[in-house]
Amino acid sequence: MTHRPRITTLPKLASLLALSLMVGCGGVSGTRAVVSGAGPDDLLKLRGGPGLGYRVLLGLPDGTEVIRRDCVTEMGQLWCRVSLTDGRGVTGYVSADYLSAP
Repeated sequence: MTHRPRITTLPKLASLLALSLMVGCGGVSGTRAVVSGAGPDDLLKLRGGPGLGYRVLLGLPDGTEVIRRDCVTEMGQLWCRVSLTDGRGVTGYVSADYLSAP
């Protein structure tokens, strides 16, 4: 009796590949923006969440290029999740008032 392998792994492999592509592309999507309006002697605070109650991760000077992800409204203020274009691992929230088109 000859043992024939079952061909059930191909659909699973295709599903895993599609999922990995979606996850991999998640870091690429977004809109480029530039920090502006913080002032020459001040920094825009990159926060751990969408609001003033979240801790400050770092300060961004005017001219910093970011990738704007999704935005949410908290307490009447629009906050956008951004990633640094030079350091994609750095992600946080900033007030949308300080983001402009490049």
